[in-house]
Amino acid sequence: MARPTRTVKKMKWIGGLQFEGASAYGKKIVTDSSKESGGSEDGYSPSELVLFGLAGCTGIDVLAILEKQKQKIKTMEIEIVGLQNEDYPRPFHTIEVKFFVKGEKLDEKKLAQAIELSQNKYCVVSMTLKASAKMKYSYEIL
Repeated sequence: MARPTRTVKKMKWIGGLQFEGASAYGKKIVTDSSKESGGSEDGYSPSELVLFGLAGCTGIDVLAILEKQKQKIKTMEIEIVGLQNEDYPRPFHTIEVKFFVKGEKLDEKKLAQAIELSQNKYCVVSMTLKASAKMKYSYEIL
């Protein structure tokens, strides 16, 4: 049996409702809250970072898979829609992920397969989120 991987991240309170952390690559990130909630809106909301994390994770997977399949991608955008309840703690109950992809002679079956592999095998963020939220994936070839 494989040994579990342990990931440790720290964030430091820097005033107000802001916290600052650094990536494994040394890039800084600040989280904050809305003015309505007492923040200053000088950072990312933690819940939007969850959605950005999903987009980045699945996007990396899909690009890597398509490159291995010799697909030439010109552009890719990923739109994430997170649907939440109005009552707190407001977890995402549904997350919709849509890929907009432009490529040279792009094979639609390969794109669909790459998205499926990402969501069901490779993307740790997707695997984590689908335990509590309904995940919907779609794509459009431009």
